[in-house]
Amino acid sequence: MTPRWPRRRRRTTDGTGVPSSEEHFLSAASVRVRAGGGGTGAGRDVSNNAFGPGSQVFDQRQYHLHPSGESSPVQWPLQIGRIPALASAFQPRAALRERIGATASSESLAALVLSGGGGVGKSQLASAYAMEAARDGTDLVLWVPASDVHQVIAAYAHAAALVVAPGTAGSHPEEDARVFLSWLATTSRSWLVVLDDVTDPAGMEEWWPPGQGSSGRTLATTRLYDARLTGAARRRIDVDVYTAQEAHDYLRGRLDGDGCGHLLDGAVDDLTRDLGCLPLALGHAAAYLINQGTPCAVYLDRFRDSGRRLDQLLPPEGDTEGYGRRVAAGLLLSLDAAQRSEPQGLAVPALDLVSVLDPAGHPHALWDTEEALVYLTHFREGAYRKRRWWQRAESPVPVTSEEAHAALRTLHRYGLITSDLRNEPRAVRCHALTQRAVRETRAEEYEIVVTIAAARGLLAAWSESDDVSPELGVVLRANTGALVDHTGARVWHPLSLPLLDRAGQSLIGFQHAAESIAYNEWLIVRNERHLDADHESTRDARDRLAFSYREMNRHQEAIPLMERNLAYTERELGWDCPETLKAAGLLALSLRMGGLHEDADPLEERVLAGIQHLSGTSDPHLRFARSLMADCRALAGLPEESVALGEEVVAEYERDLGRDDHSTVVTRASLAGYYERADRPEDAITTQKQVVDFHQRTSGPEHPATVSARADLADLFWGVGRTDEALLLQEEILAIREGAFGAEHPFTLEARFAYAESLGQSGRVDEAVVMLADVLDAQERVLGPEHMRTSNTRLTAHNLRLKAADLLGQSVNDEMTAAPDD
Repeated sequence: MTPRWPRRRRRTTDGTGVPSSEEHFLSAASVRVRAGGGGTGAGRDVSNNAFGPGSQVFDQRQYHLHPSGESSPVQWPLQIGRIPALASAFQPRAALRERIGATASSESLAALVLSGGGGVGKSQLASAYAMEAARDGTDLVLWVPASDVHQVIAAYAHAAALVVAPGTAGSHPEEDARVFLSWLATTSRSWLVVLDDVTDPAGMEEWWPPGQGSSGRTLATTRLYDARLTGAARRRIDVDVYTAQEAHDYLRGRLDGDGCGHLLDGAVDDLTRDLGCLPLALGHAAAYLINQGTPCAVYLDRFRDSGRRLDQLLPPEGDTEGYGRRVAAGLLLSLDAAQRSEPQGLAVPALDLVSVLDPAGHPHALWDTEEALVYLTHFREGAYRKRRWWQRAESPVPVTSEEAHAALRTLHRYGLITSDLRNEPRAVRCHALTQRAVRETRAEEYEIVVTIAAARGLLAAWSESDDVSPELGVVLRANTGALVDHTGARVWHPLSLPLLDRAGQSLIGFQHAAESIAYNEWLIVRNERHLDADHESTRDARDRLAFSYREMNRHQEAIPLMERNLAYTERELGWDCPETLKAAGLLALSLRMGGLHEDADPLEERVLAGIQHLSGTSDPHLRFARSLMADCRALAGLPEESVALGEEVVAEYERDLGRDDHSTVVTRASLAGYYERADRPEDAITTQKQVVDFHQRTSGPEHPATVSARADLADLFWGVGRTDEALLLQEEILAIREGAFGAEHPFTLEARFAYAESLGQSGRVDEAVVMLADVLDAQERVLGPEHMRTSNTRLTAHNLRLKAADLLGQSVNDEMTAAPDD
């Protein structure tokens, strides 16, 4: 039996079963009726007739104007449209207005377009200009809601009738709108047209008011960053959030004006910063403070509580300034349009990824990574085409890097993010409240996927060494911190965890010691909570923390960390495991550097015995353990033993990894140091030159690794009395460091210290003392007073001052001896 499917009954007006075209149009049309002179106006089902002199009917198809005989004179000045009221504590934004004024003074300007994201105060600014124009006696001020082109056309047609523009027929809005534009172009009357919230640049092309040669001005507002808005001599001004001072002044003015100034406290600046100085959010927050009688500090704690949603903290009833929408909805108003734009279906997943990163920005390079492209491919809207059960599933078409960057530009064009390559490595930015609105509206089941994609994308964008691009390292660490703040425990997923370790590795180095200590102490606590006290990531964090403690002369704090790691490997792996020997070597090094040589001796003997037992085994932990023993032997005052071990390590690295492997080159540089300690300067210089040649060949003469290797070579030149070569090399290094990193970067200070020390050794003691005083002052600020490098500079400066005093005393004695007797 053939089933009979129920059919949906269609509405009809003409008996055909299909709605008539007129009925369909009328159901969608927006109709505005204006009745004048006691008449009655009606639309829709009375065929849009108007009754009574002066009555008008407007809709999207046509409107009818019935003049009442002779037109009455226009009463100038004339204001048409409702200009929004200014905020209670409206900020004049002097710097922004100065920029607007400078642009508006251009003779060729056709229109000024205020462009910015949701809630930054574009309409408020335009309202201020409109009110000023009205107060100044401008003949016509026209305020037009411009989110729909039909609204613009209807407003122009209405204005044509009110200004009695010649040729106004009153039957077709588009014809009368064009009449109005012609009137604007030819009238001697002054005028200002404000087009608020332009959303369709293509549709607006023929409806922009005239520019050059007319007697008026056009001001538009929009969320869009679209080239079509700035064609035909229109100029765009980017409107951003309040400055910190403007945000502070707004809150103070708003609360003082309502008799609630007592709610302002020391947290007011932190609150404005957390709200991102966004006028929309500040307005809602101020209303919340007033309504609830809540001090800023209490509200700030609530705002930072991730369990509270924006609609609770910035509720709809807080819209006392007339923005007309909730904060979250206002911020994401254009997201649907962006999702429909090319490349279709990528705006939402891309913004989801942006929402868990640092609002201050991340590099464009993240969107070239395979991890980000795979994520976008998977979540592109409609990526998996619907199919019937007998059809083979089709894999989604991979998203290309070009499409990924196009998606960013789409989000930028709709005012949801800022994407500007000129701001690398913080090229992609998003307001913190926009990010929060996205996170709060995202389905919970997607949270872990977004977290993993962001973590793996950041990791893939991280270069092997932060020395090449220190600023990139700073930005990626900030994004790692933001990801943790926004996603919490989800970052400790096995696929995301490597990012946390990479952030810790990027802080290894004397210039980051204090920051490294803070980060790794924090990471160890979180790892123990989310993973395990002896998880590999936790043990690696202890190794890094111990290294940084040693850099800060905190050797006693490094020892317990190494003891804990050794206890685990000894218990779980035994002494026949290379990883145990590495852990024991790190503990022995900490003991040596802490001056506990008697405790280090038996431990080193056991490590050396283990290395001998595993001789012939190729393992990275074993190679590292042998390198550690070479360092320990040098610290123990046994330079020949350190040389022998160093030569074995280099030979092993060359055999297993090759002469040009990075690890081989590092061990060869260490061997040069062992040669120097063993009083074999020529061997040290020959070996260090090999290191310099490698870096110059592979990385170039100004690469940080090359410069560092040349600095070590200069020190070796001093050891053999090649003073001129050493000073020339150090001068070159100092110039490179200052040019690449600036005057107070730790690398630059290190180069300046080496140069000053060399000056002192060459007899130019006074110059050296002055330079070292500057270096010490900067190091205390940058590295901290307890840092190993700072302590070394302090000691060297002290010794040189003593030397200068001795030289001065000797000079005085010589003069007295040479003076003739009276």
